[in-house]
Amino acid sequence: MFAPYIHSLSLSLSLSPLFTHSLNEHFHSLKHNMTKDIETTAEQGGGAEFSAKDYHDPPPAPLIDMEELTKWSLYRAAIAEFIATLLFLYVTVLTVIGYKVQTDPVKNTNDPDCGGVGILGIAWAFGGMIFILVYCTAGISGGHINPAVTFGLFVGRKVSLIRALLYMVAQCLGAICGCGLVKAFQKTYYNSYGGGANELQDGFNKGTGLGAEIIGTFVLVYTVFSATDPKRSARDSHVPVLAPLPIGFAVFMVHLATIPITGTGINPARSFGAAVIYNQEKAWDDQWIFWVGPFIGAFVAAFYHQYILRAAAIKALGSFRSNA
Repeated sequence: MFAPYIHSLSLSLSLSPLFTHSLNEHFHSLKHNMTKDIETTAEQGGGAEFSAKDYHDPPPAPLIDMEELTKWSLYRAAIAEFIATLLFLYVTVLTVIGYKVQTDPVKNTNDPDCGGVGILGIAWAFGGMIFILVYCTAGISGGHINPAVTFGLFVGRKVSLIRALLYMVAQCLGAICGCGLVKAFQKTYYNSYGGGANELQDGFNKGTGLGAEIIGTFVLVYTVFSATDPKRSARDSHVPVLAPLPIGFAVFMVHLATIPITGTGINPARSFGAAVIYNQEKAWDDQWIFWVGPFIGAFVAAFYHQYILRAAAIKALGSFRSNA
């Protein structure tokens, strides 16, 4: 009884281009979503490589980009680096000097048993300030606050040479101004307690100090690359990572290990600014350690992350062979 109606309906549907197109679109969308779900599940389970169509590495920064000099964003970023480094040195150097005052039996007459903030407190001051300042400036300048970090990112082709040099100048000037403010407000204590300058501690030779700076800076710059890796953010979106937190914690841990050896540099601007304002022979004699060590550590960390873990060299070689 219903055969004529069924036949008529099927005929009308088969003759309807709109219906056919809609049906094809529906099945195509369904297939795409199923494929995407399978790829996502495989990736989270570690059973497949991250799909190239889901993620592409951003292009490397140009070595020299003269066009950057015409952009306000470059100078705004440099100003952010200057202010951040100024604040970093002001708070941390004050913490160091305050600790020395608190532990001086001559000055600390009210509570001779007070140990001050201790090495743990100093490490927290440095790590905490990096966490705060990276959080504040990451969206403006990237939150480097350290010439060694800037150099490492330059080696990894994350910033251009022009931006790297401008950042380093801004960071060093900011460090000088930060230490200058400390001396202006507490000149007597500043001169009496070493001005927060980095010096090789008694009982350690220069090779030990250099090694401590290399390894400490490697830990910091390696953490910076890992915490800010865009591929990791895309792949592990289900594991949120607040980049300033591991970076600040890396600074904290390195300070715990190396304060007894070098006072912890791992930041040439920090060491340079304190030496300029304190301006004593011992601080200048050891100054090279706090430049050579961090730059070596930053270079090794950048090379390790970009060209070994991320296999950028293999990708580049494969691209060269495919184009040959």
